Order: sequence, then structure tokens, then C-alpha cells
Amino acid sequence: MLLLAATATGCDSAPKAEDSRPTARPAPADAAGNRIGALFVDGTDGMRACTAGVVHSRGRNLLITAAHCAAPRGTALDDLVFAPGYRDQRAPYGSWTVSEVLFDPRWGTDEDEGYDVAFLIVDPLNGRQIEDVVGADTVATGLGFGLNVTVTGYPNSSGSPITCQGRTTSRSSTQQRFDCAGFTDGTSGSPWVTDKGEVVGVIGGYQQGGISPEVSYSVAFGDRLAALYRQAGG
Repeated sequence: MLLLAATATGCDSAPKAEDSRPTARPAPADAAGNRIGALFVDGTDGMRACTAGVVHSRGRNLLITAAHCAAPRGTALDDLVFAPGYRDQRAPYGSWTVSEVLFDPRWGTDEDEGYDVAFLIVDPLNGRQIEDVVGADTVATGLGFGLNVTVTGYPNSSGSPITCQGRTTSRSSTQQRFDCAGFTDGTSGSPWVTDKGEVVGVIGGYQQGGISPEVSYSVAFGDRLAALYRQAGG
């Protein structure tokens, strides 16, 4: 568990003394934010690990996060719980048990940064699917770089989520970048959402999301991600 806490980060070094990047602010409690939540190990009273978001699927039961959050060293965790809209130690929409973790096998024990994305299937709660309770964003692939996105995540140091808007840039053909201060431990898996409600990234990938809280990374969503999404029921 301690090793998971060390790896499930958005970024973890001290801020630079001088930086013109924007800074994340507290996220409002609204419909868009309620589709994003905190991932816990062993229930909401257990360790808070990462962030995840609800995405549309045929089963209406699908989350997206970083593979290093849900399958460290290529082994799926079997005790994850998701709390959408979580804040101030409260789960207003309940806690949802993750029943299946899907990730590209090339993520594997070597944790290939080009495949640091996972989809999570959650069980129904009180007879309802999660998408029917909080809604869902869509997964979009092949849109390239230079997209305006909102990134919302759950730092382990805070009881509530933070959010920031900005434009994606290219780090490489398979990795993208988002510049905004404040995305520290716990924000890995935070979805990058366009104004159209399209998820085009999650904090992860290069450096497992970044080693500075001012700069975050994501796998570029292309054919690899599209194939995994179809496998997950998208």
C-alpha cells in the first residue's frame, strides 16, 4: 500500500520559485465535477489513491483513470472503490465497487508510459448504474494537440477537488502536456475534458504524470486508446 501511495501521483516536487503558469483553484460542486471522483483502496475509510472519471459506455458502468493507479507493475488491484463528487470526507453519490480493471497488456510489469491508461468497470449501487446517477463524459481519440481542456483532480493533501483550464501541447507523438500548478499526489488519473464533454487525456504517462506540480502529462489518445475503450465496452 505504501508503494501504491508513492506511485499514484500527479507530481510531487516543490514548486519553482518563479513561474507564470496558472494555478488550480477549488473545483465547484456541479454536474460536470460530480462525474469525477476519488479512488480509494479498501473503501472510503481506507487510503485515498488517485482520481477517476465516469465515461460513457454501453453498460453505463465505466470509469477512466491512469493504469499506474489501478494496475501498478501490471497487476490489477482488486479492492478499489470510487466516490464521485467526493468532498469534505463525504460521498454524496455513494461509493462504487470496482469489479474489473482493463488495461493494455503492454503496460505490463515494465509500466510502459505509452499505455498508462485504464478503464474500470463498477458494480451497480442500489440497482442503478453509475452513469444513470451522475452522467458521463465521452471518450474522444485522434483529436491531436492544442485542445482547450479542464482538468479536475483530488490532491491527497486536500479534502476537496481542484480544477484548472488550459491548452494541451505535444511532448511527443504519444504524450501530451498540460501546464498548471497544483496537481500533486493523488491527481493521477484526473481526466482532461473539453468544453464538449470529451475526455482527451488523463494525468499519467510520462513520469507517471509528471514530477513537478506545475506540469502534468497524459498518454495521447489515439488508436491504442480507442481499441482499449472498445474492449471495455465503450
